[in-house]
Amino acid sequence: MNLKAVLEGILFVVGDEGITKDRLHDVLGIDDTEIDKLILEYKFDLDNEDRGFRLEEYNNNYKLVTKKEHAEYYKNLVNIESSETLSPAALETLAIIAYNGPITRVMVDEIRGVGSAYVMRRLVLKNLIKEVGKSELPGRPILYGVTDQFLDYFGLKSLDELPEVPEDDVKGSQDLFTSKYKEEI
Repeated sequence: MNLKAVLEGILFVVGDEGITKDRLHDVLGIDDTEIDKLILEYKFDLDNEDRGFRLEEYNNNYKLVTKKEHAEYYKNLVNIESSETLSPAALETLAIIAYNGPITRVMVDEIRGVGSAYVMRRLVLKNLIKEVGKSELPGRPILYGVTDQFLDYFGLKSLDELPEVPEDDVKGSQDLFTSKYKEEI
């Protein structure tokens, strides 16, 4: 089996979270020396100019990142996409962040019931949400809040102008928009 291909797939699946060498050891079932060799070979493969990614290590986590020399194209993509309308998933995620912010991605996932990493990356790229701090929870996850551009997009002067959510629109006993996840920074 081609372990470099497996490593590439793993790095794609873990996305922005990245993966530690210890976790790679558990998943691949190979020792640290073999992991170091595999990572070095994969980094070398990615250094080729016909590849669009680099393998970087941040805080003991390995993750794929785009090459800086291609940045202008990614900016063009974001500028083109910024004129697109927001998907229902993006609107739902924005509402959760606006009503509960600052909030972590995992908390958004729990409220939505599905993974929100991709949607939140897109909202960051569209400058509708941003990192506003670090939580005091274990691992110190990133806290997200809405931006001034969010307010402009929705014609609001402040978050105080958000509409109230009628009680009969909330399913179950927990109000989705005033959840237990509200956290001050």
